[in-house]
Amino acid sequence: MSSGNGNNQFPPQKQDGQPGKEHVMDPNPQYMNPNYKPADKLKGKVALVTGGDSGIGRAICYCFAKEGATIALTYVKGQEEKDASDTIKIINEAKTKDSKDPIAIPTDLGYDANCKSVVDVVIGKYGRIDILINNAAEQYMCRTVEEIDETWLDRVFRTNIYSHFFLTRHTLPHMKEGSSIINTTSVNAYKGNATLLDYTSTKGAIVSFTRGLALQLAPKNIRVNGVAPGPVWTPLIPSSFNEEKTSKFGSECPMKRAAQPYEIAPSYVFLASEDSSYFTGQVLHPNGGMIVNA
Repeated sequence: MSSGNGNNQFPPQKQDGQPGKEHVMDPNPQYMNPNYKPADKLKGKVALVTGGDSGIGRAICYCFAKEGATIALTYVKGQEEKDASDTIKIINEAKTKDSKDPIAIPTDLGYDANCKSVVDVVIGKYGRIDILINNAAEQYMCRTVEEIDETWLDRVFRTNIYSHFFLTRHTLPHMKEGSSIINTTSVNAYKGNATLLDYTSTKGAIVSFTRGLALQLAPKNIRVNGVAPGPVWTPLIPSSFNEEKTSKFGSECPMKRAAQPYEIAPSYVFLASEDSSYFTGQVLHPNGGMIVNA
């Protein structure tokens, strides 16, 4: 982890196109906190984690596995096979003896039929879904709103917010009382971001989706919450920004550094477990001290 001395946080690097690849990053993001103490908080639960192959998703999968959950994850077909394979290995090494073998499902989550297929695979394999983590996202830099055409906007909204609607509607019939839905939003939804306008807009939509869905599902005792990370060292960063911006990534926040994914994942463990039984419609803010007024 960077000490935060100076502005340079990471070696300059850039990846061509999204999704980014974790295995070529320098340094690799840290998904594991060696001091993490599991306590069977998710024993017997089945979790579906979108974008679970890398970044925050991988750290979530690791922590959930340590806590006793059985895990299904999604990744982008044809792009993220190595990261997905690496994460399956990580889960297998971390999982408890009571949990079932994990599965990785390649798909494009931007389409309803694909999301239904993912849920069908998970139900066919495990028979239930207790925890849905809507985490997959993509982002692109833009200088002005005029740059964002209909095709671009449709692509980002499909991945970042349509997928939340699609996966939720197909997962809910298989969820029971006590189940949990957790959506990944962003500090950008609260502070704004001029160079990630479309991404920021989807993250704002996720906040509103979380609040509204929580009210809708409260009578069913299904909780809906969100996590709004600040800067985190994930494959989104070198695949979104240029070398200079990547090297300084995280230096703008009060703690003067980016988070590692393992610093974000415990928020999801808390929201997925009974420890947060009176939390719904809420968003946690692991963001290095950035002030959010909402």
